[in-house]
Amino acid sequence: MQSYKIAFLGAGSIAEAVIAGLLEANLVKGQDITVSNRSNTDRLSYFKSKYDVNGTHDKKELLRNADIIFFAMKPKDVVEAIAEVKEYITEKQFIISLLAGVSTSSMTGLLEKHIPIVRSMPNTSAAILKSATAICASAYATEEHLRIARQLFEAIGSVSVVDEEQMHAVTALAGSGPAYVYYMVEAMEQAAREAGLDDEVAKSLILQTLSGAADMLLTTGKHPAVLRAEITSPNGTTQAGIETLQNNGFPDAIIKCIKRATERSHELGETLQALMKQ
Repeated sequence: MQSYKIAFLGAGSIAEAVIAGLLEANLVKGQDITVSNRSNTDRLSYFKSKYDVNGTHDKKELLRNADIIFFAMKPKDVVEAIAEVKEYITEKQFIISLLAGVSTSSMTGLLEKHIPIVRSMPNTSAAILKSATAICASAYATEEHLRIARQLFEAIGSVSVVDEEQMHAVTALAGSGPAYVYYMVEAMEQAAREAGLDDEVAKSLILQTLSGAADMLLTTGKHPAVLRAEITSPNGTTQAGIETLQNNGFPDAIIKCIKRATERSHELGETLQALMKQ
């Protein structure tokens, strides 16, 4: 991968996470990455100072020598963004989309060219090489394009290849998933505070508990229900806590959360289709 020139259209949190991960994994060099956004010069300066990558608002300059182009703008901005850059993109280049809800067929239609596209959904844990990423190929992407994308994302975590229709659920589950966990940790920290625990002690206990639970699931291969049962003694503290979660709709809330996020991914795609018809 050291010979590839990589361009990022968009400089938000997911672009930063992917860039940080690729550099941390030593898969590419900072000098071979160029980042662009609409007009935020301070943000580009931040990328330059923190990651030693290039920054420009000149889209022609950005794309002229790029081998791989990451689309990382907000989904609502993709129509305008592609209109600005499509004349500079050639069929010899290769696009990796980080856009929630945006299909490869929609992007191909906007580009009006047979550009190879791999749609992906990593999460911000890419920054520490722990992303859970799913990818799928467009009609014009080959096995080689999929292999390159897999290599890039395997450097920053795990990779699953899925059918494109499954990307909506992937976005809800893994793309947004870290935020759900962080939200739970916020609640656990508040509960610990109300119970009188020191904040730093509580943080240490919570984070190690989460890390240990994840490792147990990974290393033992046991179903989560089995692991839960193993520490739930009859009439004990765990049972009391689990029953409280059940009585307050915890499982149903998680299921509804992921279903709603999946629906929202579909809605983003439908919004794009409507914009394309205007």
